[in-house]
Amino acid sequence: MSVSYHMSESYKSTVLNRAQAAGNWTEADRPLVIIVDDDDSLRESLHELMQSAGLDSISFASTREFLEAELPDRPGCLVADVRMPGVSGLDLQHRLVESGDAKPIVFLTAHGDIPMSVQAMKAGAVDFLTKPVRDQTLLDAIATGIERDIKQLAHSRMVKEHLSKLALLTPRERQVLREVAVGRLNKQIAFYLSISEITVKLHRSNVMRKMQLTSVGELVRVWEALPAEVRERVDA
Repeated sequence: MSVSYHMSESYKSTVLNRAQAAGNWTEADRPLVIIVDDDDSLRESLHELMQSAGLDSISFASTREFLEAELPDRPGCLVADVRMPGVSGLDLQHRLVESGDAKPIVFLTAHGDIPMSVQAMKAGAVDFLTKPVRDQTLLDAIATGIERDIKQLAHSRMVKEHLSKLALLTPRERQVLREVAVGRLNKQIAFYLSISEITVKLHRSNVMRKMQLTSVGELVRVWEALPAEVRERVDA
């Protein structure tokens, strides 16, 4: 594998600059490409390709080695072979999804088939590429994976922030939050919760203050961003 200097500069100006613009950029936010492949020469080639494109990378010779490693908490993308001794790339994808760590994956294979690619894509793979693969094709797929992970991490941080603020609300304030979010008026909420309209206004004011919101539109967006199971607990 090889990559031209011109292509690398173009890559860095699109992917890395967009990544930096997506949030508060620090060294810990630099994308990390994780390579999992049992082919030593391919791992080395991929590592050199990532370097030429201005990307940090780390590699593992097996899925077991990867799963046992302590990895830095950085945005990035997995590049994994489909067929490897022991746990396969598809099995690795399944384990990551089950654990809640849905790191974007670009699959590489020398012996892929349509059912295998369909399975991988349905489970959320970024792409399913056949070896040997063009440098530009692989880098484009990695770029997509990195941007997806940056968005996922940003959304996760946002949800955690919302949940920490939600924890400050009393049970009644959470009920009022829910009712406002679904579009009910104060008098409707008062009737539904069997409380006075003045009490509704008080709870509503507390919700806005504790959640640090300035408009009903913001309140609705926060409510819709909460995990479904959290909204269901409020409903209960």
